[in-house]
Amino acid sequence: MKKVCVFLAEGFEEIEGLTVVDILRRAGVRVTMVSVMETTAIRGAHGIEVKADVLFSEMNFADCDMLVLPGGMPGTLNLQNHEGLKELLLSYNKEGKQIAAICAAPSVLGGLGILRGRTACCYPSFEEKLNAGNVVLEPVAVDGSVTTSRGMGTAIPFALKLTERLCGKEKAEEVGMSILF
Repeated sequence: MKKVCVFLAEGFEEIEGLTVVDILRRAGVRVTMVSVMETTAIRGAHGIEVKADVLFSEMNFADCDMLVLPGGMPGTLNLQNHEGLKELLLSYNKEGKQIAAICAAPSVLGGLGILRGRTACCYPSFEEKLNAGNVVLEPVAVDGSVTTSRGMGTAIPFALKLTERLCGKEKAEEVGMSILF
């Protein structure tokens, strides 16, 4: 069974985080919501409180197949300021493991140099923070082991692309049809 960690920080964009969790779980992926804060109770950018499964400090990432960063403000800044997460992202990138980010969160990857020379996309006005080789306006961009997406309105295509990358095109299409997408 594939395993994915979705990182939640105070001020995350609820739809971007929870759509990924929902769709991947529908596909049979084991998704763990990981808090980068001091608590598992995380308040999203629009005041919706979500209970993460585990604190970052308590999680073993050794067998995780993909790391996912939802955007939102100040959630993206909280992700960007977490030293352990930054080290983990750099380690995954070095090993060629799957990393994904949506909305403003690709800027976290850009700040770490992970997008250098890659094709990527993000929320409008964050493009220069990507430090990417090629910035596109597509809903979802895939380049090697990195998947990026533009924002709340692209959360379903993003989550389905992650499903495809983890479980294959057939499973992604099956889940897409089941949600009438």
